[in-house]
Amino acid sequence: MKMKSKGKTGLPFMMMVAILVMNGMYVNAQDWAQWRGANRDGVSKEAGLNLDWATSKPALTWVYRQAGAGFSAPVIVGTTLYGQGAAGGSDFAFAIDTQTGNQKWKQNLGKQSVLERGDGPRGSVTVDGDKLYLVRGDGQIHCLSAADGKMIWQKDFKDDFGGKMMSQWGYSESPLIDGNLVVCTPGGSQGTLVALDKSTGALVWACQEWTDDAGYSSPIIAEVGGIRQYIQQSAKGVAGVAAKDGKLLWKINNAAYRTAVIPTPIFSDNMVYVTNGYNGGCMGIMLSKEGEGIKAENVYANRNMDNQHGGVVLINGKLYGYTETQYWVCQDFKTGEIVWRERPDGVRKGSVIAVNDRLLCFDMQNGTLAVAAASPDGWKEFGRMTIPERTKISTQDNQLWTHPVVANGKLYLRDHDLLFCFDLKK
Repeated sequence: MKMKSKGKTGLPFMMMVAILVMNGMYVNAQDWAQWRGANRDGVSKEAGLNLDWATSKPALTWVYRQAGAGFSAPVIVGTTLYGQGAAGGSDFAFAIDTQTGNQKWKQNLGKQSVLERGDGPRGSVTVDGDKLYLVRGDGQIHCLSAADGKMIWQKDFKDDFGGKMMSQWGYSESPLIDGNLVVCTPGGSQGTLVALDKSTGALVWACQEWTDDAGYSSPIIAEVGGIRQYIQQSAKGVAGVAAKDGKLLWKINNAAYRTAVIPTPIFSDNMVYVTNGYNGGCMGIMLSKEGEGIKAENVYANRNMDNQHGGVVLINGKLYGYTETQYWVCQDFKTGEIVWRERPDGVRKGSVIAVNDRLLCFDMQNGTLAVAAASPDGWKEFGRMTIPERTKISTQDNQLWTHPVVANGKLYLRDHDLLFCFDLKK
């Protein structure tokens, strides 16, 4: 007998919902399809997760042991995780099933990136529909098929765009997809920032007014007064470039920038925030439309946040991250003033992401991951755990530089070839 539908509030619909829940479908799922998540801000909006580890730590679901050397953070779409690594003389991309940890495919990309402080890729894959985009440590950018990893096109930052890095540790950028464009940062005299046709890799424009060497940062999208732009850090400062034609809209240099400029910019309410380690400090920059262009005014510049490469997140008007003065810091986004700073035992310098109003702070030396409140009221912890195993791949620093990722009810941690998946669902 065919059951009649009774609409969304009827019995059949409720039975379907109950079945889905019993089958373990996670209804609050959110993909992490690019570096720092959906909005490139290091924040997940998933709800209903186990983030009180003082009561119950998340269970380890699987370990993937073939991720190779490198610091590339995983990205997740649906039940597929994409990453890149290096082993046996080759850089490669890979895809694995997030339910089982089994490999779906592996694609060699070329000669292994041999770099100071650790071989292999640094940046994350960017997923756009049925295609993947990634940058390798030696500056090759690739477009691959998401289904099987087969190469669609590739370009070389140095050979094709005259690319030049500010220092010797290899390109670390995660490419940005916007409409039909791939936005990336070769650096150098032909244009710091370029846009490529995402289908072919052909050059669409290069920002020839901006010729700084590339840093290690990744660009973001912002819109001010109807003007769409890409904001990126370079060896000498931060700038905004018009999305439509690559025109330089604004730039602010920082004489304190040196060695390596790494963290991704943050944009909210027409304000840009950037920070860097090596005494680079931080800046808050207000943007406004002026005629057909953009006016950039420096609101503050100080050393209240000296973030080297662990990143900073913005939650409810407050910034959270680790400063080189050896504190976890809460900083006011609008004023740059310190709200609080703490040195919790056993959780020191490292990376941070946020899940709603909770911070996940990952100590890069000992592998401890702590859950803390994203609150201006001070450091309040909700438990911690330690990565179950360390890699046998030896580097100069032997530190955990890959940022944590939360996607579709799961937590992912990586130590080079070892990729761990934990269940966060209650």
